Amino acid sequence: MTNPVSNLFASDLDVVNVGLAMFDEDIAAQGAHVTTLDWTPPGGGKPEVIAALDALDAPEVAERIEAANALAVERIANSQPMLTGFGRALDVVPGMTPTTILHSGPPITWDRMAGAMKGAVTGALVFEGLAADLDEAAVLAASGEITFSPCHEHDCVGSMAGVTSASMYMHVVRNETYGNTAYTNLSEQMAKILRMGANDDSVIERLVWMRDVLGPMLKEAMEIGGPIDLRLMLAQALHMGDECHNRNIAGTLLLQQALAPSLLQTSFPVEHKKEVLDFIASSDYFSGPTWMAMAKAALDAAHGIEGSTVVTTMARNGVEFGVRVSGLAGDQWFTGPAQQVIGPMFAGYKPEDSGLDIGDSAITETYGFGGFAMSAAPAIVALVGGTVQEAIGFTREMGEITTAQNPNVTIPMLDFQGIPTGIDVRKVLGTGILPVINTAIAHKEAGIGMIGAGITHPPVEAFEKAAKALADSLI
Repeated sequence: MTNPVSNLFASDLDVVNVGLAMFDEDIAAQGAHVTTLDWTPPGGGKPEVIAALDALDAPEVAERIEAANALAVERIANSQPMLTGFGRALDVVPGMTPTTILHSGPPITWDRMAGAMKGAVTGALVFEGLAADLDEAAVLAASGEITFSPCHEHDCVGSMAGVTSASMYMHVVRNETYGNTAYTNLSEQMAKILRMGANDDSVIERLVWMRDVLGPMLKEAMEIGGPIDLRLMLAQALHMGDECHNRNIAGTLLLQQALAPSLLQTSFPVEHKKEVLDFIASSDYFSGPTWMAMAKAALDAAHGIEGSTVVTTMARNGVEFGVRVSGLAGDQWFTGPAQQVIGPMFAGYKPEDSGLDIGDSAITETYGFGGFAMSAAPAIVALVGGTVQEAIGFTREMGEITTAQNPNVTIPMLDFQGIPTGIDVRKVLGTGILPVINTAIAHKEAGIGMIGAGITHPPVEAFEKAAKALADSLI
């Protein structure tokens, strides 16, 4: 009688390896054919997380969640954010005062801030005339006389350090569908700039010029030309090869095209008009903050839907990564440690020079573009690293953790598939797939600025905490 076990070892093996990719090399070395299934246990195998997921998966709870998530995604996709104007933060941002400094990410105190954020804060205090120099600004920042608050808690977003002070000019973006408004400050363009932590005299001089010339001229131009449909412009930019987080060539050209006729009609002298147009042309990044405010306006309309597990905020302060979830209304933050950004460094810098992940710009991925739409912008890999195939793979993978596709913003390379929309806390933890974010890298020390760009992911702890809170709220 033939022994089945003997037959097994006498025949060629065809192995399915589940979860641990490291095993496939050993199996292949024995001459066997191996197929590796990329799998992790739901919730990372943590009993308390699995219990929360089970509670959210209970039929009566899941039915409520699905209805709430459908409404959240409908609000995101149907939002029509319009650029309606520009204005000083003190005049337009809710809760702004002369001694308020807004920052990126979840709440943080001066003593815990990362180097780049401290550099931006001290630079902003000098710019505002609240301190004579950077040393005096550091003393003031630590004194308790300055109010620090997250941009997100004031209807704002801010890239990198996100530091926003009273005199800075802001985009004003109104969601015409749902009536809410979002704000973000103007692009300083790239590299040695306040939002990256640089704060020398050249940075302050640029901020003064932006306050006295660029901002007022943009404000007057919008009053002449009227609102600009940002959702339509975003869709056009993706069709032209941008992902609208770190690649903004098409978006900036489209925005400049929309603004230029009105800029030329403003009351400013010709030399100022030339300065502004030259400034816009000096970097592709000019439209980057515009898309951030556009995404913020749409996602805020989806926040506060009872029972929804859709993520409405992802933001980082250089120390912690925070998320907010639609079904947990208000300013409830769920945090984990900020991660390192992996990617190409500028000449002369090493990975150990880099600060941790920072900025509100992950609002773009939260909406569904940026890292989620890299398949629309294969050239982005030249900046953030990786391959075109990996860029395409990121978009497909993000479809596994989102609720729907946005039919109003599509990707030509994927047969005009809508961008992945509505990150679902349950799917993140159930699949083990974390959202992908492409982003700039700021130096870990104050005063230096941007030193590279790359790819990162949120810490899973933020989603685990959110899932537990959601389960508690729904059972």
